[in-house]
Amino acid sequence: MKLLHHNYGKAHVRVMKVTRDGPQHSLKELDISVMLQGDFEASYTKADNRLVVPTDTMKNIVNVLAHGKLGAETEPFGIVVAEHFLKNYPQVETVSVRLSERRWDRLAAHAHSFIEKSAAKPFTEITASRQQTSIQSGIEDLLILKTTQSGFEGYVRDEFTTLPETKERIFATQLRATWLYSRPPASYTQSHTKLLDSMLAVFASTYSPSVQVTLFQMGEAALNAVPEISKITLAMPNQHCLLINLSPFGIENRNELFVPTIEPQGQIEATIVR
Repeated sequence: MKLLHHNYGKAHVRVMKVTRDGPQHSLKELDISVMLQGDFEASYTKADNRLVVPTDTMKNIVNVLAHGKLGAETEPFGIVVAEHFLKNYPQVETVSVRLSERRWDRLAAHAHSFIEKSAAKPFTEITASRQQTSIQSGIEDLLILKTTQSGFEGYVRDEFTTLPETKERIFATQLRATWLYSRPPASYTQSHTKLLDSMLAVFASTYSPSVQVTLFQMGEAALNAVPEISKITLAMPNQHCLLINLSPFGIENRNELFVPTIEPQGQIEATIVR
C-alpha cells in the first residue's frame, strides 16, 4: 500500500486577547486551526516521529504568537503563524491556518463590558508555502431575510412538480461567502465592511427572481467594491418560510403567518471572478 495524501495539525486552539488602553479595553476572540504538510510520511508508515512537530507544541506556538503579535485584524496574524512554521521547521512544505472569529461589541459604550455581536463569524484561511501565500477571508452563518421583493417562476415543470410559481415570497438564507485576495488591501477591516455592505445592499434593494440571480449580483457587487479581491464564492441555502393554511378555521392567510424551516433546503452555490 502507498500513502496517497497526509496532513496533520492542531484544531480549535481558542484564544481571547484583551488589549488595554487605560480604562478602555478591546477584545479579540479566535478559534484557530493549523495543519501541516511535508516530510511526515515516515510517521505514518514506519512509526518514525523524528520529524513530527507535536500538536501540543503547535498549540503553544499559537498562544505565544498571539500574545505578542495578535492585533485588531486577523489576516496579518494568520500570516505570522504560517511563516513561523515555514521558517523554523524545514520538513514543513505547506501550512494551512484557519481562523474563525467570535465578534464582540461594547455594551452600551462601556469601556470594558461586551455583548456578542451576532452568530455570524468572520473567518480567514491562510495557505502558505515557501513559494507563495494565499489569503482568503469570508463570513459564515450570516442569516439574512427579506419579507417581499422575491419570487420564483418559469422553471421546469413535469409530473413530479408540486411547487407553485410565485411573484411574492419571503427570501431567507444563511450566507457563507469566501473571497480571495490578489493583493493586500490598505485595511482588511475596511475591505470586509465595504464588501459586505455592497452585497447586503443588493440583497435588500433589488427584486430577486431567484436565489441564483441574487447570488450573482451580490458577488458582482463585492468584486466592484473591493478591487483587491480576484474572486468570491457564495453559498446561499434557501431557508423556506411556508405559508400556514388557516382556511379550516375560516381565516384567510394573506402572506402573514409562516412556518420557518431549514430542512430540506435548496443549496445554491457559485464562484464569481473578474
